[in-house]
Amino acid sequence: MPQLNTSTWLLTISPMLLTLFTLLQLKLSKHFYLPSPKPTLTELQKQKTPWNNTWTKIYLPPSQPL
Repeated sequence: MPQLNTSTWLLTISPMLLTLFTLLQLKLSKHFYLPSPKPTLTELQKQKTPWNNTWTKIYLPPSQPL
């Protein structure tokens, strides 16, 4: 049974890894990253609603039937 010649494996695997690394770098360099979100002040965005200044009473149903 003949033996497997592994002398060229290094010459085959090294360029393959270099090519994969280069392709990955090119692909990642074209990716667009969104900027990080900035905090907003909630007090500045507060909207006036009609129920802000009015008081309403919530009526609950009777707890026991009559």
